[in-house]
Amino acid sequence: MSALKKRNSTSSADKEEEEDKQVTQRMLSTPGGAGARRDQDAPPGGDSNAVAAGGEQGVVLEKNITLFNGVAIIVGTIIGSGIFVTPTGVVKEAGSVGLSLVVWAVCGVFSTVGALCYAELGTTITKSGGDYAYILEVYGSLLAFLKLWIELLIIRPSSQYIVAYVFATYLLKPLFPACPVPEEGAKLLACLCILLLTFVNCYSVKAATRVQDIFAAAKLLALGMIIIIGFVKIGQGGVDRLLPENSFEGSKYEFGSIGLALYSGLFAYGGWNYLNLVTEEMIEPFKNLPRAIIISLPIVTVVYVLTNLAYFTTLSPEQMLASEAVAVDFGNHHLGPMAWIIPVFVGLSCFGSVNGSLFTSSRLFFVGSREGHLPSLLSMIHPTLLTPLPSLIFTCLMTLLYAFSNDIFSVINFFSFFNWLCIAMAIVGMMWLRYKKPEMERPIKVNILLPLSFVLACLFLIIVSIWKTPVECAIGFGIIATGVPVYFIGVRWQRKPKWMLHGIFSTTALCQKVMEVVPQAT
Repeated sequence: MSALKKRNSTSSADKEEEEDKQVTQRMLSTPGGAGARRDQDAPPGGDSNAVAAGGEQGVVLEKNITLFNGVAIIVGTIIGSGIFVTPTGVVKEAGSVGLSLVVWAVCGVFSTVGALCYAELGTTITKSGGDYAYILEVYGSLLAFLKLWIELLIIRPSSQYIVAYVFATYLLKPLFPACPVPEEGAKLLACLCILLLTFVNCYSVKAATRVQDIFAAAKLLALGMIIIIGFVKIGQGGVDRLLPENSFEGSKYEFGSIGLALYSGLFAYGGWNYLNLVTEEMIEPFKNLPRAIIISLPIVTVVYVLTNLAYFTTLSPEQMLASEAVAVDFGNHHLGPMAWIIPVFVGLSCFGSVNGSLFTSSRLFFVGSREGHLPSLLSMIHPTLLTPLPSLIFTCLMTLLYAFSNDIFSVINFFSFFNWLCIAMAIVGMMWLRYKKPEMERPIKVNILLPLSFVLACLFLIIVSIWKTPVECAIGFGIIATGVPVYFIGVRWQRKPKWMLHGIFSTTALCQKVMEVVPQAT
């Protein structure tokens, strides 16, 4: 009997070994390699049974994002720490209360126009991925890869870490009222925040969107409280600087000042295009994508303008410029012993922003992998949780690396122009598609004057950025250029040596088995 068991065990082991050899042979004979598209390298070295099961079950990212979730993603990612901590960039360049409020309103209208153009793009090109997907569709593989390269290397992870660090700083501030928050403690809490939110996003899409809903509501509640206090202050009088005859004193109308004021305001509205990164996961995207945009942007614009108006009822432009945290000073002035509420709300606002950014960033890398621009592992899905586990873990690790950096802000400054360049390219591509492919289905079609005016405004912002910070922009272009050799080696080089392919596929198979993930069903 024992001999029979031994024979069966040996036979089973031989069979498994033979299957592994066959899988490896198929992988090594596959044309392309790590940079090949998914249809060329599937199965990507994983457990062949798992891949087959995934294909049979049709494992895909489910459509879980409702209209309310979409609104929460846009509002929650736009409203971060900036409006609480440093809404001073606009008033510094505008010079007066009145012109500052005008700039905030203009930036809101401008962002709404851009978002409407993206509503047409998102319902015409129905892929997730946002700017990356649109640039890939119109301009081809290289430019799309360069966009992905900079997002992956610098923009996404660094911005996520900065917001997590601000969250940690303000959450700890009540414990250190008379001294600065220790940097090591803030870094540790920032890393824990990123790890916790990565776990939530890995566990469930619905849990992640619920977190986003709750914290978007919390930050609106905090800003609502500031706005109400501001209106009470206006009702009490003594706000002569807000009178029309006084509010524009000291305004700076120079070309450069207006440009930089708009630049600062638009930076605070950043995130209006994030919902386009998750189009494929939206319920009825043709209806809910434009609706979410139309609801969200006016809310954010009104909240931003009224919040700044409330600040000006208490703080002069000079006091705002001297303040390290405007909302905290405002709270100290009005809330007395309850002033600790403001730092806590700032922390909660940042927490929600990190969640929204992790959620959307992981989808960007997921789509990049699916298009063959990143390792195939990143476009795999957990068959039970139905979340893009590898891309979320990758996003988390890239973000945590920035905890070792001591000067993150200077890195981001190199790419002040890059965001507007990519947005302008995407909207020019939209107009080109109207001309070149008029037969494409367009549930939404905005007036041509909107994209034209928006692109001209983007060009203005790019010119101002290059004019004011030429050295930083030149360094930024140099870093972008580093993606070119990576693209040709990783993506375009199809005939890689067999030993390299074997290493890539073996690593993919190991990671796939450890994470228990399978390729997305086509």
